[in-house]
Amino acid sequence: MTHQLEFKNCFGAIAGYVDGRIFVSCGKFGVALRLPPENLESLFKEKGVKPLKYFPNGHIKKEYAVLPQQIIEDEQRFKKLINKSIKFVSLSPAQRC
Repeated sequence: MTHQLEFKNCFGAIAGYVDGRIFVSCGKFGVALRLPPENLESLFKEKGVKPLKYFPNGHIKKEYAVLPQQIIEDEQRFKKLINKSIKFVSLSPAQRC
């Protein structure tokens, strides 16, 4: 399967889009991936994983997790999470629930 990949500015960060849908965001907060609820639930139990907020007083982006450096440096795991993120955003909104 082929996807269209783009990167654009988003709230002072850089967002990665696949087929027009954001799957990753990178900024002063670190790297955040958009993931299904079951993946987020297990990730948030790990040390260093945080919810995404573009601004200190901003609202939490519920489908995203900011990943700590140890997950990003685990190349195999990080690649799996990116693939899950791409697969998740490629589903229609009804399929994501």
